[in-house]
Amino acid sequence: MFKKGIKVVLSAALGFGLLAGCSSGEKEQSDFIGDQVKYEIIGIDPGAGLMEATEKVLKEYELTDWKLIEGSDTAMTASLEKAYKEKKPIIITGWTPHWKFAKYDLKYLEDPKGVYGADEEIHTIVRKGLKEDDPAAYEFLDRFEWTPADMEKVMVDVYEGMKPEEAAAKWVEENADKVEAWIKDVPQADGKKLKLAYVAWDSEIASTNVVMHVLESKLGYKVEGLQVEAAPMWVGVANGDVDAIVAAWLPTTHQRHFETHKDKIEDLGPNLIGTKLGLVVPSYVDINSIEDLKKK
Repeated sequence: MFKKGIKVVLSAALGFGLLAGCSSGEKEQSDFIGDQVKYEIIGIDPGAGLMEATEKVLKEYELTDWKLIEGSDTAMTASLEKAYKEKKPIIITGWTPHWKFAKYDLKYLEDPKGVYGADEEIHTIVRKGLKEDDPAAYEFLDRFEWTPADMEKVMVDVYEGMKPEEAAAKWVEENADKVEAWIKDVPQADGKKLKLAYVAWDSEIASTNVVMHVLESKLGYKVEGLQVEAAPMWVGVANGDVDAIVAAWLPTTHQRHFETHKDKIEDLGPNLIGTKLGLVVPSYVDINSIEDLKKK
């Protein structure tokens, strides 16, 4: 009886301790999003316009406790994938079009101060003199345009394991009418060389590979694709070392580069309309505005 009584008392004490521990843990678990994500916003390449805009967001909304983590598109989406699988909160810098919106249920945080600006466009930029040196390439590049839905189809195929050039070829084959409008009456190049530059974003990998595939398979060009950071991409086309880019996000993301080089390039206008920039969270995260990041 005595020994049994000790067991009962010990069991009760242990049970109370466990309950007390749980209760203490629950108290320590903050409901504030900043505490949950360690006041970190997962970003992309340092120097990208989206990163610069996000730094402005932190200042405008007085989010002095928050840190913008530099990395890459790949690192950002890897962090998102891990958090999403575990249903953990995460805040990332995001843009549309991107395959992540087709794969995950995400939402943009409202930006009531309009720091990120209006929706952007993706422009085609060519070097000075391309029209005179290669009117056929110029004509095709001037005609090239597609939609966010078109781009996302290529991006999803790449994400699911297809090589970018294979995904581009698949899209071109499945969208023959659209491609025909780009190349109608454009003369064959017979092996003439072109250089295109692009940043290592899923969106620009998709668009540039589609353009390269059409130039090579439909118009007979030999195209070299150069994957670089944003600054050298713009410098290359401004210096004439690169013939064109179809990856210029304006007026926000690449604004600084455009302003620096605008007198040395030719802007052929948008090839895609309907992009968006901002802070993005999974839909299960219970915040809706950038203002929700400020502790009250």
